[in-house]
Amino acid sequence: MTETEREDFTQPILPGEGGSDYERYLRTDDLLALQKRPEEMVHRDELLFQTVHQSSELWLKLACFELAEATALLPRGELAAAIRLLRRAVECVRLITEQLHMLEQMSPWEYQTIRKVLGHGSGFDSPGFNEARRLAPPLGEAFDALLAERGLDVVELYRRGREHEELYQLAELLIEWDERVTLWRVHHFKTVERVIGGRVVGTQGTPVEVLGGLVHKRLFPELWEARNALTALASDEG
Repeated sequence: MTETEREDFTQPILPGEGGSDYERYLRTDDLLALQKRPEEMVHRDELLFQTVHQSSELWLKLACFELAEATALLPRGELAAAIRLLRRAVECVRLITEQLHMLEQMSPWEYQTIRKVLGHGSGFDSPGFNEARRLAPPLGEAFDALLAERGLDVVELYRRGREHEELYQLAELLIEWDERVTLWRVHHFKTVERVIGGRVVGTQGTPVEVLGGLVHKRLFPELWEARNALTALASDEG
């Protein structure tokens, strides 16, 4: 009998807590203990509320991990690798935008019970989104440096995109990241409005209307302005 045949694959071999290597590797004991126990809940929908927000923070952690690495790759000229990571980051924000709508499954009246135990907790304090905002300027600066190296501005890049395909794809991913963040803000605002109303004050003392105003924020405004310039140029040439 070989060593492989003698090995008992039903028993874990990794260190850590849990009855299987799946549980030990993923640290499911710790992960699943992060939510309130039923006896601690003021309402059963606290599990829904915590699940949506905690999983969002995990996806944002991954998105920021990829953004930071992509930014580091750009000065080294590794555009293809950076593009792959930025696609992952964009997909992370798409996922958390979709799951926001799980919160709309809560009764607006019953949510008021949960709201009383949130303290001053607010989405403005999200570590994931605060980190994403922090990472945007360095990413934009790395992109601008690549444009400068090639003697381009954003408008010229789009006019000559086939000559600079990877740089063009990078520009499109930056604006898609910007757009995905905006779409999350739109969906978040509408979810909040649907659950607690649009003319109330949030848990941190901020009027809900402020969330609506954030949809006009731009992380990479020059990429959006380039569209206006391209349309004007096309009109002039037409």
